[in-house]
Amino acid sequence: MTKGLAFAKPFFIFDVLMNLSQIHSSEIKNLDILAKQVVEGFITGMHKSPFHGFSVEFSEHKLYNNGESTRHIDWKLFAKTEKLYTKKYEEETNLRCHIIIDNSASMHYPIVKKQEINHLNKVGFSAVAAASLLEILKRQRDAVGLSIYSDNYEYYAPEKGSERHRAMLLHQLEKLLDASSTKGTNTYQYLHEIAENIHRRSLIFLFTDMFQTTKNKDQLFEALRHLKYNKHEVVLFHTFDGKTEFNLDFDNSPKKFVDVETGEEINIYTQNIQEKYTLLVQSYFKELKTKCLQYKIDYVPVDINRGFNEVLTTYLVSRRKFL
Repeated sequence: MTKGLAFAKPFFIFDVLMNLSQIHSSEIKNLDILAKQVVEGFITGMHKSPFHGFSVEFSEHKLYNNGESTRHIDWKLFAKTEKLYTKKYEEETNLRCHIIIDNSASMHYPIVKKQEINHLNKVGFSAVAAASLLEILKRQRDAVGLSIYSDNYEYYAPEKGSERHRAMLLHQLEKLLDASSTKGTNTYQYLHEIAENIHRRSLIFLFTDMFQTTKNKDQLFEALRHLKYNKHEVVLFHTFDGKTEFNLDFDNSPKKFVDVETGEEINIYTQNIQEKYTLLVQSYFKELKTKCLQYKIDYVPVDINRGFNEVLTTYLVSRRKFL
């Protein structure tokens, strides 16, 4: 019997914890540098996407007026057009963004010895994705805040745009990469508290695996609806490991699954239940999408094995809608 595995139940779904095969990649040593690399790679890819021409360095251009400061004149554009344009920055945009990360035990799946760019657990993926959002928000001169919760409201910072503030948020995200957790959570409780802290209209990104010990799903969606209060725009990044949590793709040796939040155990051959399990998970994802649509929340399922482009693309779409 294979031991040392674990699960957490979102009503009926098992969250499996196990050591996966190591992928050769670099350990994350500087989250700021990594975030810049992720964003630069994304920008390069945008030139072949529907976002060609969308600037992530500034909001947009406007014609230069005599008497204005020449500090923000785009000289490269002048060389092409022989007209003077300036770049519009923070003072001419009002986007505020708040990032929320679930740091409960189930988000620390799978077990990894070291967080590496191609071998992240769910909270590690969320931290790198959030750092990449910080980088792209910095380039847009937008204000950003951060909330982290598990079985308590672990961290809160309001929306600000300074470099010092961004460095403080990066420090908190780096701590998530090094941490472990045995904590449970009631997401709905802390989403209510977070909603009370966000007073001005904001674009809100929530990273969570939606694995809850509560069986009252209505409480969770009432909390999500609370986040919509004050005309906030809300994006739910449903974060999961597609290989094991969605497809239950393990070998057919007997496994012991242990709930990381309640300690419950079950012994199974995964291939005996794989088909039924996948159908149940598909049904659960569909239910989440339907409920989010009902409450006008953008639902984005994000497989941690598929990179960060979907997160950043969602940001661009949401930003355009928000402004």
